[in-house]
Amino acid sequence: MRIRSLTWILAGIMLILDWYVFQAVKTVLHQASPRVKTGIYIFYWLLSAYALVLLFFSPWLGLHKWPPLLRQWLVTLVVGLYLAKLLTVVFLLVDDLRRGLQWIVRLFGKNPPGSDTALPPEIRGITRSQFMTRAGLLVGGGLFATLAYGFSNKYNYRVKRHQLHFPNLPPAFRGLKIVQISDIHSGSFDHKSRVARGVDMVLGEQADVIFFTGDLVNNRADEMKHYQDLFSRIKAPMGVYSTLGNHDYGDYSQWDSPEAKRRNLEHLKSIHAAMGWRLLMNEHVVLEREGQQIAVIGIENWSAKARFPRYGDLKKAYAGAEPFPFKILLSHDPSHWDAQVRPEYPDIDLMLAGHTHGMQFGVEIPGIKWSPIQYMYKEWAGLYNEGRQYLYVNRGYGFLGYPGRVGILPEITVIELV
Repeated sequence: MRIRSLTWILAGIMLILDWYVFQAVKTVLHQASPRVKTGIYIFYWLLSAYALVLLFFSPWLGLHKWPPLLRQWLVTLVVGLYLAKLLTVVFLLVDDLRRGLQWIVRLFGKNPPGSDTALPPEIRGITRSQFMTRAGLLVGGGLFATLAYGFSNKYNYRVKRHQLHFPNLPPAFRGLKIVQISDIHSGSFDHKSRVARGVDMVLGEQADVIFFTGDLVNNRADEMKHYQDLFSRIKAPMGVYSTLGNHDYGDYSQWDSPEAKRRNLEHLKSIHAAMGWRLLMNEHVVLEREGQQIAVIGIENWSAKARFPRYGDLKKAYAGAEPFPFKILLSHDPSHWDAQVRPEYPDIDLMLAGHTHGMQFGVEIPGIKWSPIQYMYKEWAGLYNEGRQYLYVNRGYGFLGYPGRVGILPEITVIELV
């Protein structure tokens, strides 16, 4: 009953947005021909009707069984459409408030300086209301077009290179080349040859060691069925080490029984093993080179955010690693760094994480680095350091939800220790 009530409330909000933005569409089209008006009006309300049908009937449509790409496109169309309308409404509300204030002032017999009527018609040109309406539609439409453009970027892999200096790094490990990938989300893929191009890029780096920091799938281990052979190609002389992310546990899917969910996780673990990846489950391993050693610690998902599961046990994983002069931690969620790693384990030199995807939307140009995800995560993409400790947050290899990327492109990280 509660879900049904929420659905009706959401539908009401959507209809209000539809009606409000439609007034702006009518204003902009007031000089268009009747045929053009009719065509655009029909298209506008068909899109709105589609969104409402998807909202009300999704439980009976079996969306979770639909092909991932089709499902992602359908959901993205609805979300993108209403985000665009929300932006448009901001402009319309500002204009309506302005006009309301003008009306109140006129009620007392005065025209506010600079109001539309304060200028002669021949020099007034476009009114403020017309400007705000068009600006709102332009901004909203621009967002929708940007999200549509982002579909083409989901396999547009980028290599990010960093050299990190650690005075306590054993000499034998100087020049060690690390490749990190994260958040594969194989259940979202729809184009195997493009995914393979990214794997070729990973192999082309000829790394000494490769780390994967969680979220191999969206929910179910069988999502790897068509991609296991591809990622099995990823090898490195010193090994491939992996850990689990929040999506790997099946917490966001419905299961017939707790036993079915447990079997799914065991299946996923076996996939890591079959690919030759050493899955670290709250444990550490020792890397040796020319008789010198460093520790690689890997834990299950650990988040400082209440809505994400916390299965990791760093105390257990760290036990026995104390004597090693240099330590690398694989932990999926970057919020772990500030919440536990830095205050309790100051001798963990480098933590590698993923999880955020940079929200798959933002701006990264020289001098500007922004994404909405930064209001939820202090460390959300790239390199961070406090004192002698470093954190690197990979932007993700795959994608989830929105089948695209705008500004924040899929990443293969290359780190050289010097």
